[in-house]
Amino acid sequence: MKFTKMHGAGNDYVYVNAFEESLPEDLPALSVAMSHRHFGIGADGLIVIHPSDIADARMQMFNADGSESEMCGNGIRCVAKYVYDHGICGKESLTIETGAGVLALEVEVVGDQVERVRVDMGEPILDAGEIPTTFESTPVANQVLEVDGQTFEVTCVSMGNPHCVIYVDEATDELVLGVGPKIENHPVFPARVNVEFIEVKSTKEVSQRTWERGSGETWACGTGASAVCVAGVLTGRTDRHILNHLLGGDLELFWDEVSNHVFMTGPASEVYSGDWPL
Repeated sequence: MKFTKMHGAGNDYVYVNAFEESLPEDLPALSVAMSHRHFGIGADGLIVIHPSDIADARMQMFNADGSESEMCGNGIRCVAKYVYDHGICGKESLTIETGAGVLALEVEVVGDQVERVRVDMGEPILDAGEIPTTFESTPVANQVLEVDGQTFEVTCVSMGNPHCVIYVDEATDELVLGVGPKIENHPVFPARVNVEFIEVKSTKEVSQRTWERGSGETWACGTGASAVCVAGVLTGRTDRHILNHLLGGDLELFWDEVSNHVFMTGPASEVYSGDWPL
């Protein structure tokens, strides 16, 4: 089975073209095997690119632990690049079906290759029960969460998948790697949660480290960066248009007041292709 390794700002996935390839039945097990950093290809997960009846293509996403997720902002940019660069659809305005609905994307082409992609991430979900979280207030902004005797002020947003945003003076390993997995599995989040630790540089600029549900720390998280843009406005920390520095690169975010949609712009890169023995 042919595969392609791609990444968006260092958030790397293995991509399989289901327009052409036959897939095994157990995709969660395939994701675990391919994603393993020592015994597999090494990735944050598996993304399968399927035909779609309602869009130019459909993405199906699995985390490194085999759990299926609704959407990935960095992953969908790479799907758009793959669809354009590999001739599935030659339009610069694309639609991709996801578990969070159909999203519209604009590709930036240099020569005959896509370099950057702008994604309409849609409207943020702020209702506590729909995120989902057991917090009672809506929106869930600056709420107190206790984890192993430590107290954190959290803001929760869904961008089709759940996010918990925490503003810190320094996003240390102790917080990201130590506290991150405990918050991911905290009972206040019935579907688990992605956790963003944010350092505010100015009202227009932040730095982000992410503990991603089902994958651990990732070098970038597009839905997370979008949630951070929304959380910054809800808590009065940042503007509607920000630059977010992630471990793997920068993303531009804009929460439009008129449409209520969040727009994300960032890079998409193809690393290599190969054959995986089934």
